[in-house]
Amino acid sequence: MAADARCQHVYIGAVMPAPDIDTRRKRLRFRSWHRGTREADLILGSFAEANLLGFDETRLDDYEALLDCPDADLFDWITARAAPPPEYDTDVTRLLLAFRFDPRAR
Repeated sequence: MAADARCQHVYIGAVMPAPDIDTRRKRLRFRSWHRGTREADLILGSFAEANLLGFDETRLDDYEALLDCPDADLFDWITARAAPPPEYDTDVTRLLLAFRFDPRAR
């Protein structure tokens, strides 16, 4: 019987339970602040700080999928050079596109 990837993680041959929602939020916040480009760090990190606490599991799934996208695609969507493909057209994506980074808020 195959294990649900979102429910269990394999670590050195042992099955470990999925992290609780707070741990998951912390990991997503870390990934948001450590993208590889300063611009992406500032946009996604600030967005995560402002929104992750209010996200349920479904929205966390949607946000995690966004973090798996290349920065170049995200920048095209944020700057309206391209529309997000249908699989990324979620409430979370629309929140990100409407989000405005405020350097004074940090």
